[in-house]
Amino acid sequence: MEQIIKYPTKPSSLLNSLFMSTVNTAAKSLLSVASTSTRSGGVVEKWGITDHIRYMFMLMTWMTVWFLRVLMDYMPCSFLPSPHYFLTGGGLIGLGSSSELSSSSSTSTDLVVHDGYTDECGGPSSIAIGRALSHIFSLLNDMPATSRKYQFAMAMAENIVDENVRDGHVALQEINRAALSSAFARTTNLLYQSLHISRDVISQTDGWPSRILYSLPLGSYLAFYFKGIRYLSSFLPIGNNVASGSSSEATHGGYDFVKAEKFAQELLWITKKLRGCGAVDEALVQWSFASALASSSLMANPRVQSTMVIISAIMVRELAKGETEVPRMVKFRLLILWLPLFCYASHDGLPYPTLTVTEKNEMEKMLDEVISSLPVADQEIILTNWLQDYIYCNSDWPNLQKSYSQWCRTSRKLLM
Repeated sequence: MEQIIKYPTKPSSLLNSLFMSTVNTAAKSLLSVASTSTRSGGVVEKWGITDHIRYMFMLMTWMTVWFLRVLMDYMPCSFLPSPHYFLTGGGLIGLGSSSELSSSSSTSTDLVVHDGYTDECGGPSSIAIGRALSHIFSLLNDMPATSRKYQFAMAMAENIVDENVRDGHVALQEINRAALSSAFARTTNLLYQSLHISRDVISQTDGWPSRILYSLPLGSYLAFYFKGIRYLSSFLPIGNNVASGSSSEATHGGYDFVKAEKFAQELLWITKKLRGCGAVDEALVQWSFASALASSSLMANPRVQSTMVIISAIMVRELAKGETEVPRMVKFRLLILWLPLFCYASHDGLPYPTLTVTEKNEMEKMLDEVISSLPVADQEIILTNWLQDYIYCNSDWPNLQKSYSQWCRTSRKLLM
């Protein structure tokens, strides 16, 4: 019997809410402790029992913040709620549960049983075409890209999707939406797993400093700088021993990088099909919640990074068009998660640039439009993080100085 991927009935925003409320509590307690350090007239007084209790509460609260931050960073993508919950208020429109069209998480060699494949009248199920499409998507994930049947299976899936679009029936459009959305979620999860395995292999060959850095909140950022230092030290006599693990790094992690590149290409193809079916809002919601994948992408192979940059650029382009009604939080999360990849993505060894100069200029304008559509508080967080990444990275793109200056002018007007 096939194992069907089932989404939770309620959105898993509890962890994010706990994190934000804990951050606010910690900030208030910090201000409270700071206010007790200096009394009126600038005279420092001795702390009382209440001050010490308040100080201990502040320390425990900040420790809770870091714990929740680590938990959020390593939360698997498969725990994400169904995007239909965010877009339609829960459940699929007109087709029932998305689990009916979800593809199997088991291997492609599992037997398909007859139970559940007919309707109540004994005839063929009304969503059989959806199951067939999802089955092909799962086969594509299982097959190596070098297989001579891989392109055959991809062409079959593309023909089914295109024929459903040409037919124009509402039920067929929803079948496309559900099957592609499920395939997007599954492929995103597989891509994250392959990148995570590669990162673990590299961290083992890097030794204990990298393993410690990866375990910290925002460890991918810290490890990125550490690897840069290791690379520079390889040119110095004192650093030869430190950088000796680079050759084994490529040997152990190479196969997983190949798998990651395959999944990234499949994800790009699914994104384009979702856009062609008018269902790109499904990808937008899922991409905005893929925090673990966004963190892993910063240390991915340049070829994988290149594909993920193109996917993120498609998402930003759809946001800038404004043809799809997208919640504010989806816009905010998508920018805050994937702008760092734009800054840090490497082009080493690529035969061609990921985006042309014209495409980069257009993308900067679109980013300005999307950022300006958000509240001022959201703009501050996005642009502050962008400025930090832009200062430290080697790339000169994306340059969002225009948005930053506009936000500064808006902040001055609000102050006055």
